[in-house]
Amino acid sequence: METTTPVAAGAPEPPRPINHFARILGVFFSPKATFASIVERPSWVVPVVLMTILGLVTAYVMNQKIDWREMTAKKIEENRGAANLSAEQKEEQIDKWSKVSPVMTYCIGAVGPILGVLVVSLILWQAYNIIGGAGTNFGTSMGIVSHVYTVTLLSGVLLILILVLKARGTVDLENPVATNVGAFLPESTPKALQSLGQSIDIFSIWMLGLFSIGFTAVNPKKLKGKALSIVIAMWAVWVGLKMAGAWISS
Repeated sequence: METTTPVAAGAPEPPRPINHFARILGVFFSPKATFASIVERPSWVVPVVLMTILGLVTAYVMNQKIDWREMTAKKIEENRGAANLSAEQKEEQIDKWSKVSPVMTYCIGAVGPILGVLVVSLILWQAYNIIGGAGTNFGTSMGIVSHVYTVTLLSGVLLILILVLKARGTVDLENPVATNVGAFLPESTPKALQSLGQSIDIFSIWMLGLFSIGFTAVNPKKLKGKALSIVIAMWAVWVGLKMAGAWISS
């Protein structure tokens, strides 16, 4: 005769499996509830894997549709240091970078997503703990950041469509999807201002809002009302560094 062991009254139920794809959809349609779930049980592998797959597909399509030699030549001519190069030196640079660029594109597609998530997670983890007193851990920050970055899946798909539909060599890699202010600035605009315009992007603004929702869920009492200002401050520092780099290289 079989016997069963009765479950003690009040014993906690075993945790249910995480529905990773429901979480990804939830970022788009119900972010508040989704990030509350992520904070309770952090996960990040599935979003990073999906972004990596899309990154590699994008790299493949880019290498089929972009004339790296022509683009390299254009970039060299735009650089103020090009005036000091002879025709032979310019040709050497063009040959070198037109061969390296396709390989770099695949490398960025493969390791860019995980590196991006790691760096941003580290920065925001520290920022929210030091400035906001969130008291969270790095794993939770990784869970939030990786799911916020799933928004880039949408922009990645749009980029692939544009690359496929446009003729080879006609895609502007600086503003391929044209979702930022920089896409509408004249070519004569100083590089630093172009960098600022490119940073004011629909997807960037969307992600700032999601970061705010995600980290507010970590500690609502301390972060409600100031989670957005913290991430905007970090974003402003990043934009300032990009503008400085664009000014120096122009």
